[in-house]
Amino acid sequence: MEKQLLRLTVNGQEYELYINPKTLLVEAIRDHIGLIGTKRGCDTVSCGACTVMIDGASVKSCSVLAMQAEGAQITTIEGLEKNGKLAPIQKAFLDHGSYQCGFCAPGMIMSAQALLNENPAPTEWEIREGIEGNICRCTGYNSIVRAIDATAKGKYAEVKS
Repeated sequence: MEKQLLRLTVNGQEYELYINPKTLLVEAIRDHIGLIGTKRGCDTVSCGACTVMIDGASVKSCSVLAMQAEGAQITTIEGLEKNGKLAPIQKAFLDHGSYQCGFCAPGMIMSAQALLNENPAPTEWEIREGIEGNICRCTGYNSIVRAIDATAKGKYAEVKS
């Protein structure tokens, strides 16, 4: 199959890639752009390790062809930190011990950030519902929920660009 030109904007930076039209967004991000925070997990849209934000919405990048994301603003876990400072949700995850192995953490953080973008003051139930598409096999979720709740309650200062 002939490769096609794709222009992607990831974390505010524009990229031009020549890829197979069947390339998944997770593959474009990891293999072509080199941002490895986004993990490739189950390839069945079940685990959420590949979660990124497309135009602010949480999306599992293993379910999207890279070509479908052309013209959109894509944010990966690497795009949350500003000027070397972690985003509030990233800091909260660290402070609350919200991951152990770290494999699910980038996708979980991206889902959490998308939730907070949409609903800045979620209830515990809304937090649990907001991350239900992400699987963590290590922490048991309670510390994750606490980190998201602490961020929502403003216990972490916003990152200034």
